[in-house]
Amino acid sequence: MSTPLPDTGVGDGKCAVVVSDLLPVGLQANAASVLAMTLGHQVPGLLGPDVKDADGVTHPGIVLIPVPVLTVSPDRLREIWELAGERELVRVGFSSLAQSCRTYDEYLDRMAGTATADLHFAGVGLFGPRKPVGRIVGSLPLLR
Repeated sequence: MSTPLPDTGVGDGKCAVVVSDLLPVGLQANAASVLAMTLGHQVPGLLGPDVKDADGVTHPGIVLIPVPVLTVSPDRLREIWELAGERELVRVGFSSLAQSCRTYDEYLDRMAGTATADLHFAGVGLFGPRKPVGRIVGSLPLLR
């Protein structure tokens, strides 16, 4: 008998991670992982409960809904960031500035001196109701 999943309200939502198609694959993977981890922190209930395997070993819960990783041009990433803000979706940006920093302190310092309009996104993560998220990312290709 399976244990029912908690009703977190996340099941009716949609998640997507979109990365720049100009980045090398290693930096695309880096951007996707940072964005997914940050979405997991920002969206309560996105991660499921811990589970035990047949040997009784506990494994941390994983995300409850699919998280496709999609690709687009850097200009389109900016548009996705702006559209998500207009629609009041949960949005997470990962800039090339952030990707170039060696420490979090360096990131804090450099971000404090950079306007939002001057950020160049390596990727954007989204979460929200299915239809608004789908309208923004529904036609984008999967990362391959």
